Amino acid sequence: MRHTLPLAPQFYVTAPQPCPYLEGRLERKLFTALQGEQAEALNDTLSKQGFRRSQNVLYRPSCSDCNACLSARIRVKDFTESKSQRRTEKKNAQLARRTRAPWATEEQYELFRKYLDARHADGGMADMDVFEFAAMIEETPIKSRVIEYSVRSEDRRTRDLAAVCLTDVLDDGLSMVYSFYDPARHADSLGTYVILDHIRLAQEAGLPYVYLGYWVPGSPKMDYKAKFAALEVYVGGQWTPMEDAENFDTRQHPLSNDPIAEQVAQIALPGAQPVKKR
Repeated sequence: MRHTLPLAPQFYVTAPQPCPYLEGRLERKLFTALQGEQAEALNDTLSKQGFRRSQNVLYRPSCSDCNACLSARIRVKDFTESKSQRRTEKKNAQLARRTRAPWATEEQYELFRKYLDARHADGGMADMDVFEFAAMIEETPIKSRVIEYSVRSEDRRTRDLAAVCLTDVLDDGLSMVYSFYDPARHADSLGTYVILDHIRLAQEAGLPYVYLGYWVPGSPKMDYKAKFAALEVYVGGQWTPMEDAENFDTRQHPLSNDPIAEQVAQIALPGAQPVKKR
């Protein structure tokens, strides 16, 4: 099924398939290719409208009877750490950060496999081999970085890789495309620590937001994202402060969704103003 905007890009929608986050629900995605000279501008523009990047594709959920997957970002200037987040910082004070070009390594893949086997053994990425992993890291038409977190030995000659994040640099923030960590260090809350460090990186770079991907109320895998202060979610075509995660209503009337063609027509492309919903 294909829907087209004038002057490209072309938008497509996937067939319904089981939702990986909420049991008994089906998901569909609206997506477009990310390529050519306008790739960075398109990525910047659509990221502000709830889209996410996977290799050379931009996508966002377009489910018929559910709106639970909400793109989330942190307002960097308004963020304050909680007591538990300060404890997480102290636990991981020994970690050294290294920022690299998007190039996959065997060490990264070994950590990635440990993470999947322990945390997402039944997920959609469970069978990803080293070549697919390399494609995930390296196939990017925009400014991306691989950020590694390691424990160095006392003589600083060796290091133990603890966490990795593939990060896109947008015109208004850092987008955490995918992160993984050593499952043996689960008690160290490395997922939280990596987000905290990205907030620090954004502050240093003068960027206003850190994009976290999708927050899914009711999904235990996503609960940690709602624990960050100054969180915004993309709802109804605009970014809205998320004040009460426990009572956030994601129910949707089955007749309330716009047709796919209308959803596409409301997408703002680079250089254009967003089309307001009637």
